Amino acid sequence: MFALFQRKRSASAPMAPTEAAVKGKGLTRPESAASLLSTPRRQKLLEHIWQRTSLSRKQFRSLYLAPLERYAELVQQFPASESHHHAYPGGMLDHGLEIVAYALKLRQSHLLPAGTTPEDQVAQAEAWTAAIAYAALLHDIGKIAVDLHVEYANGSTWHPWHGPLLHPYRFRYRQEREYRLHSAATGLLYNRLLDGHILDWLSAYPALWSSLLYVLAGQYEHAGVLGELVTQADRASVAQELGGDPARAIAAPKHALQRKLLEGLRFLLKEELRLNQPQASDGWLTQDALWLVSKTVSDKLRAHLLSQGIEGIPSSNTAVFNVLQDHGMLQPTADDRAIWKAVVTSVGGWSHTFTLLRLAPALIWKSAERPLPFSGTVEIVEEKAAPKGAPPTVTDVNTPSSVKTTTTKEPHPPTPVTPSGGLDDLLVLFDTTDKAFSLPTPRNNELSEQATAQQEPEAPVMPQTFPAQDQDSWPPPSAGHFVDWLRQRIDERRLIINDAKALVHTVADTVYLVSPGVFQRYAQEHPLTAIFAKRERMADWQWVQKLFENLKLHRKQDNGLNIWTCEVNGPRKSRKLHGYLLIDPLLLFNDIPMNNPYLAVLPASNATASIQ
Repeated sequence: MFALFQRKRSASAPMAPTEAAVKGKGLTRPESAASLLSTPRRQKLLEHIWQRTSLSRKQFRSLYLAPLERYAELVQQFPASESHHHAYPGGMLDHGLEIVAYALKLRQSHLLPAGTTPEDQVAQAEAWTAAIAYAALLHDIGKIAVDLHVEYANGSTWHPWHGPLLHPYRFRYRQEREYRLHSAATGLLYNRLLDGHILDWLSAYPALWSSLLYVLAGQYEHAGVLGELVTQADRASVAQELGGDPARAIAAPKHALQRKLLEGLRFLLKEELRLNQPQASDGWLTQDALWLVSKTVSDKLRAHLLSQGIEGIPSSNTAVFNVLQDHGMLQPTADDRAIWKAVVTSVGGWSHTFTLLRLAPALIWKSAERPLPFSGTVEIVEEKAAPKGAPPTVTDVNTPSSVKTTTTKEPHPPTPVTPSGGLDDLLVLFDTTDKAFSLPTPRNNELSEQATAQQEPEAPVMPQTFPAQDQDSWPPPSAGHFVDWLRQRIDERRLIINDAKALVHTVADTVYLVSPGVFQRYAQEHPLTAIFAKRERMADWQWVQKLFENLKLHRKQDNGLNIWTCEVNGPRKSRKLHGYLLIDPLLLFNDIPMNNPYLAVLPASNATASIQ
């Protein structure tokens, strides 16, 4: 399809200008989707997206990769915002991929559509997963239609409904743009990404279809869980890029209050609060942080919002701090507190200790409007851990040129992600490592090459995951079928390995099956197990587990116990898993993946719990 695209372009386009001529006129040359998506960072995000689906390569290519490539060709090197999040060339493409990855991660915690039978949820699972990905990808696409003015070298205007850019282009933000209009403009462009076959497929599910249409119309309040997942994923991507905490941003309440708080802070900083004064001041702006006196700012912010007739404003300073932190607007200390303690010293020698809030300056000002930084120093005070209920303690920070440090043991606070890196920080939310996402490079290239080589768009193969009408043809549950099912699901990537919530891991050079999760998953996909289990007065998953144990494919501990305990040490927390170690890992893998570095098998004496 994209090869055909290129032929059409070359037939109608004049001779391409030289690279020097393009740069000399401030123009950007349009790139192909394959080129735009070829960076290591974007390839890793594509791998994560594939890992979150349960599709064959052909289905993934039709349902996910093709829309992502069309999105890339349409947004090119546009930023996601003028001076807020992802405000750099290519920021919109990065934000689009990030929010899809986040949304699919969040989707794994939901059984959809809610309130229906398990059989319906299984039959509709792939359609809901795809709809969530599309809604996430499309949520900001309207910006290129209403926020940007794009033109070719000859001065003619490009609009996204014309199709992908054909010639070198330049762009600028429209100064008169309306902030929320881009949500309503999504409807102009969604059919540029989603073809008729996909829309036919999704429209067959009424609850899903109505939720998706509400999202495409910008009416997230009517879109139910689909709208909530997109909103949460958007917060996570924005918070990470601005140096916040994606996990906390995901858990934040609806962002209407967030917007009011942010607008209130911007107003106060413009009209009332004094910054960078030589002595007493309401706040100080350093090179990489905005420090605001906590009590002063909280009091004035609550008073301002109440004077505007805004409801739902917290009644205490502590509650205000919590709300600001819950919305990802504050950069917390290493022990996840909102309040920092610091000594502020001016160049004239004045010095005083304050309790402060720390924010990213990009939340408040556009780059051209940002005031000059404070010429003195902000020295963070390290305090000993206080007992529960005591005033909050703080950690050390190091700000070049304007902040001194008094300790060396504490970690630096988060800094904004740069366009060229930060993927590892962004994916901390997934609690995994790159080794867990073992999509081979040749396979990934194969996806791109096959999609690019298509001459005509191919009707996607819509997944039919365990449809209810096929239940009679299912083989009866058995120990052998369980093992065959397990291998097939791993091969098809329907069971992800070595992820934070994975049911299968590689550890100690073999395979670790998490119990009871892996048996519960099999029982959910095979309702007939309940019939057999009922005859023996057992739970369905216990019946499957018993069949598996009878195969004697697992290692036993020296004390005869079947269950092994593994300790999980992630980036932020540790926990324990219980499960089975296989004798032969080749039972499930032709090529054994590397051991999960976050897992370690505990000796029998250290195991805190076992399950027979």
